[in-house]
Amino acid sequence: MCTAEITNKPVPLKLRVLHVVRIVLAKVVKFFLSLYYGVEGEKIPPIHDDILKEPAIEVAKKIRNKEITSVEVLEACIRRIKDVNSALNFFVQDRYELALKEAQDADDLVRSGTKTSAQLEEEKPLLGVPFTTKDCIAVKGLQHTAGVVLRKDVVADKDSDAVRLLRQKGAIIIGLTNVPELCMWWESHNHIHGRTNNPYNTTRIVGGSSGGEGVSQAVAASSFGIGSDIGGSIRMPAYFNGIFGHKPSRNIVSNEGQFPIPDSELLNSFLSIGPMTRHAVDLKPIMKIISGENAKKLNLDEPVDIKKLKFFYQYSSKAPLVDPVDPEIKAALKKVTEFLEEQHKLTAEEKQIPLLRKSMPIWLSNMKSTKRFGQYIMKNDSISAICLEIVKNIFGLSPNTLIGLITSLIDHGGIKVGDAKYNHYRKLRDDLENIFTTMLGENGVFLYPTHPTTAPYHNEPLVRPFNFTYTSIINCLGLPSTTVPLGLSSEGLPIGIQVVANYNQDRICFAVAEELDRAFGGWVEPQKS
Repeated sequence: MCTAEITNKPVPLKLRVLHVVRIVLAKVVKFFLSLYYGVEGEKIPPIHDDILKEPAIEVAKKIRNKEITSVEVLEACIRRIKDVNSALNFFVQDRYELALKEAQDADDLVRSGTKTSAQLEEEKPLLGVPFTTKDCIAVKGLQHTAGVVLRKDVVADKDSDAVRLLRQKGAIIIGLTNVPELCMWWESHNHIHGRTNNPYNTTRIVGGSSGGEGVSQAVAASSFGIGSDIGGSIRMPAYFNGIFGHKPSRNIVSNEGQFPIPDSELLNSFLSIGPMTRHAVDLKPIMKIISGENAKKLNLDEPVDIKKLKFFYQYSSKAPLVDPVDPEIKAALKKVTEFLEEQHKLTAEEKQIPLLRKSMPIWLSNMKSTKRFGQYIMKNDSISAICLEIVKNIFGLSPNTLIGLITSLIDHGGIKVGDAKYNHYRKLRDDLENIFTTMLGENGVFLYPTHPTTAPYHNEPLVRPFNFTYTSIINCLGLPSTTVPLGLSSEGLPIGIQVVANYNQDRICFAVAEELDRAFGGWVEPQKS
């Protein structure tokens, strides 16, 4: 059966009914959650240190030029973390003492005069600049739990490759941010560190799995951050927290030092470490560092002429069991296409790619592993043991989250690696990849929602479980994608889109992100009156 025949078949009646029932259930649950949580949530303090609002590259420049010291910047970050973490619970482990020593060493190097500002920029472009990362990317001497209680005493004995490369270029790691259990859900909550709250409204989620890192950047707790993304784990938190987040092209940034590491080359190609920032101009220089030797494949210094790009867009996947895209998100995407036409005389082409309706089963099938989810989070992941833990969870007695247990239970059934259905969806993935690579070519850009709604209430993802497929399908294809903030919704929550380019054309994503940052204002300080 050809792809066209598959995608043009009508959605089965049973699935259409289930879709309507789920939508109605989600609306009912949202109503009751709104009554339970209230409207606004807890207020957080404003940003008092202006240096925290500046791009990381500007912070680095001021440190090199002795306009400010690394110690001063780091102390501002520490103050900010202490100001807001009690309300948001995003920062889970610090290395303040070691970081302050490294900041002092950076300042001593600048003051010594042994290297000029230009030499420092060349050799250590992020000298003295503080950053944070998530608790699944190894930092020597810090916990490496990935939110799994069984790993609560695990301490990393060396830095992950990405952290090592950043530190070699002078950046200073402050500490770790929160994640979901095993980094496999899109609300950041686990039974080691608890739940993380959205700085724009603390009754809302922050996304996952780089949820704590999304908050860290939104509230200016560090100059930049790095996250990881296998199904939207950079881009969804970036979207929910109103910042920029980039998922690189496949196999460009080393995954060494992450937990868990995928057990196949295919799954490893879905997973990427990438930058999370308040300012689009920081994406490229950070990406250049964490790519290591692979940076040369990206030609990041090659100029991008916006006027020579071809733009395509799609408002919705129209996938069953996924929420419709909110009108405000569609309106934001439309404003981008209108801006391109007015400012650059470019007419974006609207697409309707039928195979995107299959995003959910394609990703779920291609993500199947020879190792079950429960084997990572439980000593015994038999069906009976999982059911017992679910009962214990209801009474608050389980070390595992409810979604982790449900995922473990589901993982016992369904598609198996290598069976007919698995191969069928592998083929559909390949077909969709061909559609995108042909469309994008060397200068194409695809504009697409990052998520169909604004940040939901806590626990609401349980009745909207498949909304992450807007990002996850891009992981399946291995394409680079940047989430770009486009202001706030009528409820004061961030909205935006993702910008997708072809393989190793990450610089196009960055150029478009910078252009939209200038045009639409980018990051907005949370709860600023």
